[in-house]
Amino acid sequence: MSPVAVEIVVALASFAAAYAFYRGLFPDGSMSGRVRSHVKRRSENTSGQVRAARRQKSVGMVRSVLEYLKLTRGEEVRKSTELLIQAGWRAPDALTIFLGLRLGLPLALGIVAFIIAPGISHTMSLLTRTGVGFAGIMLGAYAPSIAARNAIQKRREKIQLGLPDALDLFVICAEAGLGLEAAVGRVAREIRASAPELADELGLTAVELGFLPNRRDALNNLSRRVDTAPIRNLVNTLAQTERYGTPLAQALRVLAGEFRTMRMMKAEEKAARLPATLTVPMIVFILPPLFIVLIGPAIVQIMDKLHH
Repeated sequence: MSPVAVEIVVALASFAAAYAFYRGLFPDGSMSGRVRSHVKRRSENTSGQVRAARRQKSVGMVRSVLEYLKLTRGEEVRKSTELLIQAGWRAPDALTIFLGLRLGLPLALGIVAFIIAPGISHTMSLLTRTGVGFAGIMLGAYAPSIAARNAIQKRREKIQLGLPDALDLFVICAEAGLGLEAAVGRVAREIRASAPELADELGLTAVELGFLPNRRDALNNLSRRVDTAPIRNLVNTLAQTERYGTPLAQALRVLAGEFRTMRMMKAEEKAARLPATLTVPMIVFILPPLFIVLIGPAIVQIMDKLHH
């Protein structure tokens, strides 16, 4: 073998050894990709478990404090539970977190307001600082309830927006021969993408229709969770069809027509209020610039003449 051939063989062998060493240090391929993905998923699961454990520990401490103070039972707790259910906050620890916020947030905001009050004004007296701290306490006392009621209002608006389409699907299901439980479950599945809030409520109602001995109780629970006039009308219609055996499709078709008419009337009412609503912005933002454009040159000329 010639010396050139020997050098080529040695170079190729050296390159192969270096490449093998590189692949050993930095593996790349389907197996290594799966290994890295598994390691990443395991680390994410571990960190998620750690966060969940910390959260459960914190919630357990809050629950212990509430039970020690005997704040986990009574009429106020029942009202708070109803409020959270209507807001769609149905996690197992939702009531504990809500009551913990109502207990700790006033104290925390009051102390923070009392501490940062001198930063607003260095000449603030002790009485004024106390008033600022009391304002922080009041804000903390009402903030959780205000946030819950705001969430309830937004949820109700979203449910009412998707209700007419859901009623049309109810009519189709009833005309196809589906029973009440099957129709509610099918409509909940069909509208999950467009109206998830309404689909959540209807899905829960379908489950309750399946295991509660009295179907009227399941319908009443739907009315209690949403507590709006359209849902109450729907519940009354479904209850009457169950009690008196009236045709479900015909009753739902009439109810859907009423809801669409009501929505059209609300749109017309908003359109009729538009001119009155635009009056104040026109007066504030349009008339002053108009006066400046019309009268401004004359005022400038008069000022020039007076100056000369």
